[in-house]
Amino acid sequence: MAAGAGAGARDRGWLVTGGAFEELTRTGELGPVSFDLLRRLVHQVRRSYGFPPPEGHAEWSDDAAYEVVLAMLTRDGKGQKFVTSCFALATDDASLERVYLATIKHYFIDEAKKTPRGKLRRRIARLMSEDLAYRKTKGSPPRWALADHADGAVWQGDLDDLIARAARVTGVGITRWNHAGPTPKQTVHALKTILLCVLQHAQGAVREEDLAKVLEARFELLAPARFTPLYADEGTVAEIVERQTVTTAPDPTGVDAVAEDIWQRLAPNERLLLPYLDKDAHHAAQLLEIRQGHAAMVLSNLKTLLRDALSVDSDPQTVMTALLRRCGDAPS
Repeated sequence: MAAGAGAGARDRGWLVTGGAFEELTRTGELGPVSFDLLRRLVHQVRRSYGFPPPEGHAEWSDDAAYEVVLAMLTRDGKGQKFVTSCFALATDDASLERVYLATIKHYFIDEAKKTPRGKLRRRIARLMSEDLAYRKTKGSPPRWALADHADGAVWQGDLDDLIARAARVTGVGITRWNHAGPTPKQTVHALKTILLCVLQHAQGAVREEDLAKVLEARFELLAPARFTPLYADEGTVAEIVERQTVTTAPDPTGVDAVAEDIWQRLAPNERLLLPYLDKDAHHAAQLLEIRQGHAAMVLSNLKTLLRDALSVDSDPQTVMTALLRRCGDAPS
């Protein structure tokens, strides 16, 4: 075979698969050639579908790919079943590669369905598929666009840009997140409000995985709610607390009702920042353990929400005291 033809065959994968089927039929088990092929195909599938690296790996590498192969072959004793199916379904190197590819793809999908983000992806995919305002584009990885977007328009920007855009949307929140059954109407409204805003900003199809990440960041859906005791040592918030007397007596002024309404509209990260409104984005990022740009948006969104919610009809300082008291009462 000429050198040029050999290089072309290698690019198409034929030389990569060469020997894998023979190795399998000769030894009756997966050997070095098969493991190398599986590693390469894991990379191929994860690039095509956008699957994240396995737990414990910040990014994809050959070690991460081998870990996927090992997990795929050892889960629930399926290693021998996999070898048996290869014998039954493959007749040559090309068909063996197709068996490998299908097995890897299904493994990734099964694992993704088990994760909280996988469940979130399925939920938003179902919501968008039932709404004519959204359109799923052809091909993989799965992407979603608005129905009036131009065909073929694909968003290729920075994910942080979409997260920041979602953080600027005010007036929506999720106070009830069910893990089974129909999604509550208020939750549907909140999810679709952010999805619509983000897709309008993107002006093209966005990966389903990225949309889930945006919603996760905006509503803190995948992380358990975190609270902190009230340690307000300085600033205006501390002064408000010092000037007010905490009481559990009935509140004829309705301040507690106003505070409770505001509290229910706050995302967990916004609740966490309540005692630190006088701090900057750098401090907020350290407290929330997120990127500074995202923290700045959370802080700005919180201040805007409070400014709009603390109307002239109520005593802002008293309402703030009631809100801060909820920070201290919340379970840690």
